[in-house]
Amino acid sequence: MKFSIEKEITYEQAVARMFEKLGNSQIMALASSVNDYVMVRNVSCLFYDEKIYFKTDKNFRKTKQLLTNPNVALCWSGIQVEGTTENKGLVSEEPGHRFEEGYKKYLWESYNKYSHTDTEILIEVTPGYVEVWDTSDDGYAYQLFIDFKDHSVTVKPYDQK
Repeated sequence: MKFSIEKEITYEQAVARMFEKLGNSQIMALASSVNDYVMVRNVSCLFYDEKIYFKTDKNFRKTKQLLTNPNVALCWSGIQVEGTTENKGLVSEEPGHRFEEGYKKYLWESYNKYSHTDTEILIEVTPGYVEVWDTSDDGYAYQLFIDFKDHSVTVKPYDQK
């Protein structure tokens, strides 16, 4: 779903556009910080229920950082997400095994290499504020600023023809 520069876009349409651009899975850069010590690393993400999910070993430095400070940012190809994380427990114990099945389907190589069912936890990221760079149907570059807390969207044209 794209739009023309002359049309309005609703919050719901903006969120749908964000997740449409992300697809089913992406490798995203994850930034986290504790006591002003910032770390960035790639994580393999799945997207469902308007949230972002990734797994990590409960013993990793990034996990300890996320458990101390749940505020994170994720970035992939013109989409920047600011949000909060929540530890959902062991991946193998997720009700319905939705993440595990999606991970097998979309990220098989990673799933096959990094599956340790006794130490891998599922991290859920709830978006708070998102910036999406996109192009309209009529060729204009623009930014969508999506505020998940206020359920609002602001469109900022970047260029004009």
